[in-house]
Amino acid sequence: MTTGSAFDRLNPAQLAAARFGERGASGVFGSGPVLIIAGAGTGKTNTLAHRVAHLVLHGISPDRILLLTFTRRAAQEMTRRAQTIVAAVLHKNAAADRFVPEPGLAVKLPWSGTFHSIANRLIRRYAARVGLDASFSVLDRGDAADLMDVVRYELGLSKMEKRFPRKDTCLAIYSHRVNTQRALGDTLASAFPWCAEWEEELARLYGVYVERKLANHALDYDDLLLYWHAMASEPSLADEMNSHFDHILVDEYQDTNVLQAEILKALRPSGSGLTVVGDDAQSIYSFRAATIENILSFPAQYVPPASVVTLEQNYRSTQGVLDAANALIAEGQRHYRKSLKATRGGGERPRYVTVADEQAQADYVVGRVLEARERGVALKRQSVLFRSSHHSDVLELELVRRNIPYVKYGGLKFLEAAHVKDLLAVLRWADNPKNRVSAFRVFQLLPGMGPASAGRCFSHFEAAGHTWRSLASFVAPPLAREAWPAFTELMRALATHEAPWQGQVGRVREWFEPHLERIYETAEARAADLMQLERIAQQFATRERFLTELALDPPQASSDLAGAPQLDEDYLILSTIHSAKGQEWEAVYVLNVADGNFPSEFSTGRAELIEEERRLLYVAMTRAKRELHLIAPLRYYVTQQPRRGDAHVYGARSRFISPAVLAQLEEVTWPDSEIEPAAPKNEGTRLNLAQRLRGLWSLK
Repeated sequence: MTTGSAFDRLNPAQLAAARFGERGASGVFGSGPVLIIAGAGTGKTNTLAHRVAHLVLHGISPDRILLLTFTRRAAQEMTRRAQTIVAAVLHKNAAADRFVPEPGLAVKLPWSGTFHSIANRLIRRYAARVGLDASFSVLDRGDAADLMDVVRYELGLSKMEKRFPRKDTCLAIYSHRVNTQRALGDTLASAFPWCAEWEEELARLYGVYVERKLANHALDYDDLLLYWHAMASEPSLADEMNSHFDHILVDEYQDTNVLQAEILKALRPSGSGLTVVGDDAQSIYSFRAATIENILSFPAQYVPPASVVTLEQNYRSTQGVLDAANALIAEGQRHYRKSLKATRGGGERPRYVTVADEQAQADYVVGRVLEARERGVALKRQSVLFRSSHHSDVLELELVRRNIPYVKYGGLKFLEAAHVKDLLAVLRWADNPKNRVSAFRVFQLLPGMGPASAGRCFSHFEAAGHTWRSLASFVAPPLAREAWPAFTELMRALATHEAPWQGQVGRVREWFEPHLERIYETAEARAADLMQLERIAQQFATRERFLTELALDPPQASSDLAGAPQLDEDYLILSTIHSAKGQEWEAVYVLNVADGNFPSEFSTGRAELIEEERRLLYVAMTRAKRELHLIAPLRYYVTQQPRRGDAHVYGARSRFISPAVLAQLEEVTWPDSEIEPAAPKNEGTRLNLAQRLRGLWSLK
């Protein structure tokens, strides 16, 4: 089958990646393992979508393609593009009488999604084989932390004489240990050294935490990978799972952790039909247990080694930006060699701007932002990036003073809002009656129901075998009795297996609204959030899929994307570099490019962390299309000093701004230094000061 003009737009490297493989003796299209190294801005998503389309056009059924991504939106975008490509090819071939399209041929990719969402589906399919109830709940990060806190309190760890880690830290340690597959002691020593003295107590905490989850028939975010890993480690079960898929494609492979890499290896020990795409130069998530070793060692896992296709043609930035980025990453210790080449022309060299302090840095950024706006570059096409969230504090004050609207990324997630978690708890408990965490939250939405009453009610419910009709016979506290019948009727209706899913969120919202007004301030705004949640729910076929997907890939907070800034015609983007990955802007301003920030002072003790900091700066630089400003303050004022204090430290030039990198930058001092007055002519009396200095030390 011809692949038509849809593929003609690919460059040679992209085309080689998309078409990698061949038909075997049986006529089935197959391939060995292939690694696509996709440099920043080289069309990674487009290339992977074309590969999916190529597989479908060559006879691979879409429901036998497993596509693993890191966000649900990425999977949806990949599917949408593949559908467009396939439709274009079939239309052109039909018009040319070269091929008559098969009725119903489409790219629906039912097995596309995040690692965690696919794990959830497979675990439910084989639940009986792994000792789970198929209706198990998935705890989101907030619920998991709450359960961890309950166990922490019950074990008396919250009342230790010395400071014991808080619930979020305990959960972070647990997650890191699970995803790196390292011993707890190693995890504490390398990532959480201040908690190392609590190894024995933490091990006990995690043991009880696991037992509590099993009793509640609940898995947390990390358990999904843990269970999938265990299933893939059993040869017969791995073969059974593997038999469902002819090809496995993985996006952003540089962001995978040890568990994810081992799952893929177990599913595809020979590497046949396995395609992974990523860029080692953009591996910046080790704090989430991702490891760059997965992508660096991928080819050597197989015999013969996996093929490597490198994409170097950049469609985002000008060559001036790329020359600086290429020079930066070339000095790294271990990486795939590549040199990004621009399709957008040479452009200007990026600026390396030295300023006096953080206030001068803010003044410089605001001035350049407004100047670019006057040239026609909208505020939202410009971005200020920084290593840590607090680095933008001084700038934000200046933006407010100068009446420049902005949006800052990295805020509260939508599902972390208490009223949203309340509504979801009702649905989660209806979905899994053994979910004690959700039940406790739901009970306490009723007037007069505190933790003690909630505990008694759940014990009553548990003793009755988790039957919903037993709630009606519980004697509720006096303040809750009027609301109790409506509540029990709601839970019974939601839990009925024959009850249709569509409309359930609306029913819960209507029940909850009177309680919302009683419990929270600004109830009207919160009710609007719940209506938004109801609209989101309409996109999902089942309640289980809705609850699981929201736990694994939650939407951003409405407060992140609304409010005063967006009421304006335009707004500037402020973002941490980690949140900016995958984005692009016409003009980018990177704050505090000095040692202590790039690399961070917390990363200077280990060579691998310094290298990740280099990659972080590389990611920041490659977000720029045309203008890039790296700003380096000379002074940083010390915190915790009097309001008019002048205590400060001097920032050293970042070790990443080496002579080779500096040669690709335009050095600027801002503001321009004042012109020194001309030196007087050498006329008049001459003083022999050198002789006087020598005379100070004469013993005569």
